[in-house]
Amino acid sequence: MTRRWVVGNRWDALDGIRPDPLPRVSVIVAQYDQPEELERTLHALAAQDYPPHLLEIVVADDGSPGPVAVPDGVVLVRQEDQGFRLAAVRNLGVRASSGDVLCFLDADTVPEPGYVRALTRLPALLPEAVTVGRRRHADFSGIAADVPVIEAAAGRELAEPAWLAEEYGRSRDLRDADDRSYRFVIGAVIACSRTLFDEVGGFDESFTSYGGEDWEWAHRMWQAGAVLAHVPTAVAWHDGPEWAERDGSGLDRANAQTLRLLTAIPVPGSAPRALWADSVDLVMRLRGAHTPAALFVAADSLFAAFPRARLVVDEVEATGEGGRLPVADPRVVTAEDAPDARVTWDLDSPVVVLDATWIGDVVARLGTGDVGTVELVDEDGTSLGSLRSRRAARRSARWGVPDAFETRCLVADGIHPLRADPRIEAWVGGWGGVRSYR
Repeated sequence: MTRRWVVGNRWDALDGIRPDPLPRVSVIVAQYDQPEELERTLHALAAQDYPPHLLEIVVADDGSPGPVAVPDGVVLVRQEDQGFRLAAVRNLGVRASSGDVLCFLDADTVPEPGYVRALTRLPALLPEAVTVGRRRHADFSGIAADVPVIEAAAGRELAEPAWLAEEYGRSRDLRDADDRSYRFVIGAVIACSRTLFDEVGGFDESFTSYGGEDWEWAHRMWQAGAVLAHVPTAVAWHDGPEWAERDGSGLDRANAQTLRLLTAIPVPGSAPRALWADSVDLVMRLRGAHTPAALFVAADSLFAAFPRARLVVDEVEATGEGGRLPVADPRVVTAEDAPDARVTWDLDSPVVVLDATWIGDVVARLGTGDVGTVELVDEDGTSLGSLRSRRAARRSARWGVPDAFETRCLVADGIHPLRADPRIEAWVGGWGGVRSYR
């Protein structure tokens, strides 16, 4: 291939294509005091149909109390026992590895022989690909560790998570992924390129309790432009039932995970519904100097449409003089304080939003399909600024071209350019119509 990206999340454009040559793959196996499960998983990795000289196995131990036995040729790295530190130990395993593609497993998740080849195909072809395999469940109690996994699982299958199967079906194996599809990326069965992993920064080591570190990582990868794909032929068997059926997996743990992710993932459905979070979904940049009247109406209407956004202006002092904002608001910031948001709306001139329905829908969907940038105009062709998703910006910076997302020019509904002297009393009073503003 001459180009190394696809448009949007269209990973199926690479269907049928095999990497040639095959890359070196590092499998990072995270474990804590699971000698029997680890032995079974290492036997299964030794039986992979991937070329052995291109397959590196790294066992990353999270402070087990006793010795950890691994076969010759398997790399073992360990960290001190400071409680649950799955994110940190996965990062430790990556630092000890040398492969171009990283494949993550848990010690109690046993891969079928074709697992590595199937799961790493897309990351080998497409550095932005993040793949998630199919985690099935079985009861391996009483089965010798060296019994082939397909044979060991026969007749011992346990229920698969229905919510995962339903979502993979609805989204066409994540071909139709969106900003909340991070929830379907399961850390025990994932793969990605080393380049994207290093660029985005690995797992967040502040996660020190069960759950959530894989979702936060997957959302961060997605926002960096990752292509998400479910690979149902990459099957690994978890020894035991799914999380919801295990001891200690009740409401308290689920609530703790949700609370931990609230400030990290600011998209609707994951973020607080009214409380302010540190992360910001939308930033609006209004460049240049403008009259206090135009700046006030623009800012007030933009925040009426997007109450939790931030507005970036050249000056924010609330003096009412010389184009500065007439009313102080902590959501109005200068460029040096502008957050990195999911969507940025660049404006060279003030606008008024009289009906937020259309623009709200555009902002919500931007970057989840093929379109990454929207140029807005009114019915006369006057520019109303441009909306760009962070995913499109990151892809463009990475490849030096904007081709990994489409750009659309749309006539905006409910948004109008502002003249320098809009009628403020009409705006605050809710009367007057478009003629009061343009």
